[in-house]
Amino acid sequence: MNFTSPTKGTMTFEQMYQDIMSYVRDAPNESYRLIVGSDSHTRDDMCYVTAVIIHRLGKGARYYYRRNRRRLITSLRQKIYYETSLSLGIGSKLAERLSDNGHIDLDVEIHIDVGQKGDTKDLIREIVGMVTGSGFDAKIKPDSYGASKVADKHTK
Repeated sequence: MNFTSPTKGTMTFEQMYQDIMSYVRDAPNESYRLIVGSDSHTRDDMCYVTAVIIHRLGKGARYYYRRNRRRLITSLRQKIYYETSLSLGIGSKLAERLSDNGHIDLDVEIHIDVGQKGDTKDLIREIVGMVTGSGFDAKIKPDSYGASKVADKHTK
């Protein structure tokens, strides 16, 4: 499972995790958010991007992304569920590594590409329930910039 850092290039999950921890160690007294969000774009197939963002509140951020292609999904519900499952998969892996290494103070947020406006408004309750039921904080638009801005940027 490889990720891309815009500044450091291709990284394994472990290298990305170590880079995140290094970023946190550089300023240990700051507040952080660890965010995972996914988005997709339709072409002949579907381009899915999952972004991992370590946000040093008020002081910038680093991010990493993973792109993959899958068959075309025409159902909006299926597409949103798949995007969310991608985020939950990476979020779970990050949470496990954080827990194993004593970093339980760094919570993982899942940013979902749904909002009160548009076709996804009917999916909010079930998708947010899926995320919170998995033990993560869920953010929706306009607060889900991990999905709607960062991941979206790399789907095109």
